[in-house]
Amino acid sequence: MSKNRLIEVNLDESGLPAPTPEIEQERRVAIYDLLEENSFAPIAREGSAPVGPFRLNLSITERRLVFKILNESNEKLGEFHLSLSPFRQVIKDYFQICESYFDAVKRLPPAQIEAIDMGRRGIHDEGSRVLLERLEGKVELDHKTARRLFTLICVLHFKG
Repeated sequence: MSKNRLIEVNLDESGLPAPTPEIEQERRVAIYDLLEENSFAPIAREGSAPVGPFRLNLSITERRLVFKILNESNEKLGEFHLSLSPFRQVIKDYFQICESYFDAVKRLPPAQIEAIDMGRRGIHDEGSRVLLERLEGKVELDHKTARRLFTLICVLHFKG
């Protein structure tokens, strides 16, 4: 198994309202799927690249997304902060379409649910592309890993 992977992901949800059951389920599934299959390789800064596997702590501090990377022994390997501005619209769109999807599942026929879900996946893909662009030069990851991390970033934006 590759050493360029995440073995643990923690979200700092302090100060956030309790998630809805749907948001909590999205978080659980994203973390489970992420830990089952991911590719995560911090890029070398002065010297050699850190060797994994890695632990990742995600938080929002002073309106910035914080990635804190640790090794298997919980020693800090690095930390970087990303502006949330590039994510704002896609996160807003994602929450709106997820709300429509969760509502549709309760009352609409399968064909309409499927159409909404296709839109949801498209917005999710857009969010993962934004994340990949923002992480360029910091961390190399694959599309599936970016999608799951985008889900977790959305969880950190949940306002109740």
